[in-house]
Amino acid sequence: MKTLTEITGYYGPLLAKGAFELGAIRLSPSDPFTWASGYRMPIYNDNRQFLAMPKYRALIRDAFADMLSSLGVNPDNIAGTATAGIPHATSLADMLYKPLTYVRSSSKDHGLGHQIEGLGRNGSYEGKNVLLIEDLISTGSSSLKAVEAVRQADGVCNLCLAIFTYGFKTAEDAFAALDPACVFHTILSYDVMVATAAETGYISASDAEALHEWREDPFGWGEKRGWKREVR
Repeated sequence: MKTLTEITGYYGPLLAKGAFELGAIRLSPSDPFTWASGYRMPIYNDNRQFLAMPKYRALIRDAFADMLSSLGVNPDNIAGTATAGIPHATSLADMLYKPLTYVRSSSKDHGLGHQIEGLGRNGSYEGKNVLLIEDLISTGSSSLKAVEAVRQADGVCNLCLAIFTYGFKTAEDAFAALDPACVFHTILSYDVMVATAAETGYISASDAEALHEWREDPFGWGEKRGWKREVR
């Protein structure tokens, strides 16, 4: 059986190339994007672009399935985060023939007020093991809220699989601080993404260096280069 490193080493570069092709990941250190927070950032990620091509949806599904096999995990339920995690959780749940749920960022303010859909009448996971599927791990805050929601619904959620991560230490620390801890793994890591971008000529060596510097200080990176945060 292949190791997790071997699996992500195979799928990661393929997914990175697909991300560049579809615009799911865009890199522009010389003319940074303005994020919703107002900060100028050299990367923009929108994994919803993968929905446009069946081969990349299948690649993501297969990668998640292989990662589960490598980890020796056989979840009882596949939970996707709303909204970007839902299609990939659905593909994986269909492939593994598992129950599917999805987790909103907060409870509905109408109807039955559910935060998690697909639990049935009793609204509980009944102690079952739940795999959380996320599209992006940034600071980890939204993913942690989903983990906590699953646990509040009596689900055992100690593993999260995601498509991509920026590799911020704050996310790793936040997941580790949960009690019990929740582990996350991604198909594509930030370092592999930058390396693939450089190898394919999508970015220059100086761009790659700037992207590594951004990851070390994402919220101070732009201002150090003369791009002040836009107050909104």
